[in-house]
Amino acid sequence: MEEVYVVKSKLAKYIPLTTFTHKFDNKMKKYVLVLNAIELLNQLMNGKRVEGVLYIDRNTGKITFKAYNRQPRRREKDRLVKKLPWGWVKESLERIKVYGSFPKDMGTAQVMGMLDEHTGHAKNALIERELDIIEFC
Repeated sequence: MEEVYVVKSKLAKYIPLTTFTHKFDNKMKKYVLVLNAIELLNQLMNGKRVEGVLYIDRNTGKITFKAYNRQPRRREKDRLVKKLPWGWVKESLERIKVYGSFPKDMGTAQVMGMLDEHTGHAKNALIERELDIIEFC
């Protein structure tokens, strides 16, 4: 049996048919309805892989291919609250980020002291940010 998938769209003449050959001489045609065929063809012509779902439509009873609408995730950049001597304090939509980086050649006691100082600077930066937000009458 030979299965021939025929793509039904305005651009069907540009899309090659996929053929599967089996032992039987009978032919069975299966029609596949492609949604958004123009966009799909553009992606295929650019050499991109198109992922989607192939299903039988409940209303029409036809085999339908629907490509996934994959959108790149757009994330807002973090807003710098204050640049600190050994790092920074930034604000994102959901979090307050504090970063600190200290030289390795310092001893443990010095790094611990600088970490406390760094934390104090970060706390002061957050307090200043809150005071800037509040409007005084």
